[in-house]
Amino acid sequence: MVGIVIVSHSAKIAEGIKELALQMAIGYEGLYTAGGLEDGSIGTDAVRIMEAIQNADQGDGVVVLADLGSGIISAETAIDMLEGAVKVQIADAPIVEGAIIAAVEASIGNPFEQVLSETEKTREFRKI
Repeated sequence: MVGIVIVSHSAKIAEGIKELALQMAIGYEGLYTAGGLEDGSIGTDAVRIMEAIQNADQGDGVVVLADLGSGIISAETAIDMLEGAVKVQIADAPIVEGAIIAAVEASIGNPFEQVLSETEKTREFRKI
C-alpha cells in the first residue's frame, strides 16, 4: 500500500488534515504526519519528516504533501537523507485536497504512480 506523509509547520494543521482525510478513507492506516517541531513550536524538521516517511513506507512508495516552501525544502532534505532507500516523491498539490485524494487513492490499493498523479490533479480543482 502507498503511504502518505503530511508536512506542515503546525502539528495541529497536520493532524487536522489527517483527521479529515481519514474521514474519506476509513480504515486506511498509511497516513503519517510531520507537523511542527519536537518542542511543539512552529516549523519543520527534516529528521522528523524522514522518520514519518520511513513509518509510512510499506514497500509501495510514499507520497509527501507539504504546506509551504520551507516545508518542501525540509522534505527534500529528508528524502536526500534516505539515500534512495524509499520510493518517495513530493506531490505538487494543495495540502488539504491533495491529502484527501491521496488517502482515498491509496486506500483502494492504487499504485504509487496513480496515487501521485491523481493527487497532483487537485491543483486544478475549482472551489466556486
